[in-house]
Amino acid sequence: MLVTLKEILADAQKGKYAVGHFNMLNLEMARGIIEAAEEERSPLILGTAEVHFPLIPFEYSSLIMNKIARDATVPVCLILDHGTDYARIVNAMRVGFSAVMFDGSALPYMENVEQTAQLAKVAHALGVSIEAELGHVGLGANGDGQDAALYSRVDQINDFIDRTGVDALAIAIGTAHGAYKAKPKLDIERLDAIYTIAKTPLVLHGGSGLTDDDFRTAVKHGIRKVNICTDMCQAEQLAQMTSYIQGNNFEETIPQSVAAVKRVVADKMRLFGSSGRA
Repeated sequence: MLVTLKEILADAQKGKYAVGHFNMLNLEMARGIIEAAEEERSPLILGTAEVHFPLIPFEYSSLIMNKIARDATVPVCLILDHGTDYARIVNAMRVGFSAVMFDGSALPYMENVEQTAQLAKVAHALGVSIEAELGHVGLGANGDGQDAALYSRVDQINDFIDRTGVDALAIAIGTAHGAYKAKPKLDIERLDAIYTIAKTPLVLHGGSGLTDDDFRTAVKHGIRKVNICTDMCQAEQLAQMTSYIQGNNFEETIPQSVAAVKRVVADKMRLFGSSGRA
């Protein structure tokens, strides 16, 4: 069943657990993600990122994702991840997505506020939830996760929320997108300070590469949504390479890819505490 991000995160906030946001790059990933959610009886945030449109065009991925949400027996939120283009973000709302994430984190503060607020008005008029980012979650390959200058400022949190009206806020506390150069170190003291005052649920981007203890700590200290992509990509790639080495044909590789993604997603759902919540 299709639900909004606001609905899913309201339950997570009450139950003090997190819901995984899993981005799909192909049909095998989409199948593995929803199969895990159904078996774990977990709410699901199923996403596709604007940066991945050259790999899986949105006109195709949106059809797959809408079909999954309509047929699911667990709550599913469809979200456009890291949208930066106004037309593409509005188009995601138009074709049935129940949430969008506008990423203005690279903009000066007031520009981020103004553009986020503009999109929030459109989203809420259409019954769609909106997530934004304050601070900047950069790239692991650049070592951005350990650049404290990019971290979210506690004194800006509620000013940003009040000015924009967002339903969820992604914060920068030491994670980064993609593979890490060095082990990430989360700024839990900063997270505590933000969680104590934040008026909306908090989101952790760059989740792939964190340890189980990192996740448990982040959820315990207030994270209610965790974005995962790289871990699934690596699991599928390894499954494909292993199948090829074993001499399997292409058709035999497909179910192994689905199963590999499914294992990653199910493990994360149990870790985040969302299993059995649907």
